[in-house]
Amino acid sequence: MANTVLVTGGAGFIGSHVADRFLAEGWQVTILDDLSSGREENIPSAARFVRGDITTPEAAALVRDGKFDVLCHLAAQIDVRRSVLDPVYDATRNILGTLNLMEAVKASGHATRTIFSSTGGALYGDFDPPPSAETLAKDPEAPYGIAKLSVEYYLAYYGRVHGLDTVALRYGNVYGPRQDPHGEAGVVAIFCNRLLDGRALTVFGDGTQTRDYVYAGDVAGANFAAATRALPPRGRLDARAFNIGTGIETSVNTLAETLRQGSGATAPIDYAPARAGELARSALNTAKAREVLGWQPTVSLQDGLQRTYEFFAARRAKASA
Repeated sequence: MANTVLVTGGAGFIGSHVADRFLAEGWQVTILDDLSSGREENIPSAARFVRGDITTPEAAALVRDGKFDVLCHLAAQIDVRRSVLDPVYDATRNILGTLNLMEAVKASGHATRTIFSSTGGALYGDFDPPPSAETLAKDPEAPYGIAKLSVEYYLAYYGRVHGLDTVALRYGNVYGPRQDPHGEAGVVAIFCNRLLDGRALTVFGDGTQTRDYVYAGDVAGANFAAATRALPPRGRLDARAFNIGTGIETSVNTLAETLRQGSGATAPIDYAPARAGELARSALNTAKAREVLGWQPTVSLQDGLQRTYEFFAARRAKASA
């Protein structure tokens, strides 16, 4: 009998890539998504789809009764700016929603491995030079990062006190096909659409701020590795946390220029005032993921941006046909 996985947020940008990877490996995939930000067109035809909200008793029942081998938990409020404007909503979705699922895992009595999609740069802050290792001090700036860190503490608790099998993957700035222009990493989708429209690319600040851009297909591979590899014993907060990125700092200026060259577009770059609270530099040390998960990124930034631009161009052409 095939292994089973539940992907929450599986109709979303990253979640749909995760679902694709597990299906390609022969797993039975169930997707739970309320379609508040996910898209039905992202749901693989071979997956079972359940429309639902992670904060509800119905979602808990699905987890408890489904007794999945793996739970990849990607459903979340993903907009850093919204978390600042409405931290109560952010905490309701990202903390209480996760606790609803974890209590269901505990009640199921099944050895479900829970893989939580956390964040990299938003956890570590801007106090130490990158690349950031997992054991670096955590100092998130926004409620979004605070919620992600809170969930990681809860996961460590469930592991130590209740013996649950939990993992946290701390993503860099994920980009790729199907990306929606939400959150900080949405800049790639925004730039692609602006290039297709023949509009200028807007860069906030002087464009020297850096991020660790990691391709969605590589992130899906990290989820599969975390689902199938032997892991260290449960223990302190960082024992089962893994940075998922490239370890490479890429400036927004470089990102914009790489996309312009790859697309052949001549759109100008407009500079706007810097946004308050934005990190100056971010990149993740991924040595632990290489050593323990046997994972490393395989798609270069140039290739990944080209694939992403071609996806948006093809979708635009299909819509206008």
